[in-house]
Amino acid sequence: MKRRSVLLGALALTAGSAATANAAATSAAPRAAAGKRVVVYYQTQYTNGTYVSPLGLTAHRTGVTDVIVAAVHLNDVNGPYKPVHLNDDPPNAAKFDQMWRDLKTLQSQGVHVLGMVGGAAPGSFTRLDTEFDTYYPLLRDFIRQYGLDGVDLDVEERMSLAGIERVIDALRRDFGPGFLITLAPVGSALSGGGNLSGFDYERLYRDRGRDIAWFNAQFYNGWGSMASTSSYDAVMRRGIVPASKVVAGTLTDPSNGGSGYVDTPRLKSTVRRLVAKYPQMGGVMGWEYFNSRPGGTAAPWRWAAEVSSALRG
Repeated sequence: MKRRSVLLGALALTAGSAATANAAATSAAPRAAAGKRVVVYYQTQYTNGTYVSPLGLTAHRTGVTDVIVAAVHLNDVNGPYKPVHLNDDPPNAAKFDQMWRDLKTLQSQGVHVLGMVGGAAPGSFTRLDTEFDTYYPLLRDFIRQYGLDGVDLDVEERMSLAGIERVIDALRRDFGPGFLITLAPVGSALSGGGNLSGFDYERLYRDRGRDIAWFNAQFYNGWGSMASTSSYDAVMRRGIVPASKVVAGTLTDPSNGGSGYVDTPRLKSTVRRLVAKYPQMGGVMGWEYFNSRPGGTAAPWRWAAEVSSALRG
């Protein structure tokens, strides 16, 4: 999304996330509404040296459906760093041991866990585009090792249409029909406007729509807004991507990487109006978990619970 990992700075990174064939048991949380997703990005696993567990999302029955672990990066295989990083460290670093256990617990409670590849740190998708045979196996093996349910492709660098389609095709071939493949374009990319990825999302949807579970559309940072229904309406007017595959993205705190934060009462009002206009609306996404308002760092799970209530109408 919008926050870079610090360690590698300008070094290009990227990597993928994971899949399990079936994500388990009975959910500890009521679903937001039939077919509607409450998606939370989980990039900050530590704040002020204290581990941030995602388990509050199910312990408090928030209705969360999907947690996306961010951000996975693919490094230069000839460089000084491990080929795959999660933020600033290899994913098997001891600091992540508790996180991986907690994410398995979420899966056992019916929550999908995906991994976000890319984001603001460039390089991962350039590598997948130009050196696919070297870098795709790193992504594939990471997904297998951590047994996640899907991958979120957050392409914020130039990539060819053929390149992203090759990645999608390979993921579908290797992980089967139940594997979730999502993308995270800026909102305007779905309404005929600009984007950060280089390829045309409308063309991509025409070519590979059946393989794309949904889009986590970033309606913030000047690329759209959730202060009203207008940005989502613009996507619907294009008539290409259906409402069921457009998850409306918003910032959960004004400090989370940009502009366009919408406070919870106004966000809920917009969501209710969207559900009334588009009953098949795909849901709502929040960037990111650890400090989500109104609960803040003490109770970040509250954001998901508030959004779930709005989606239920």
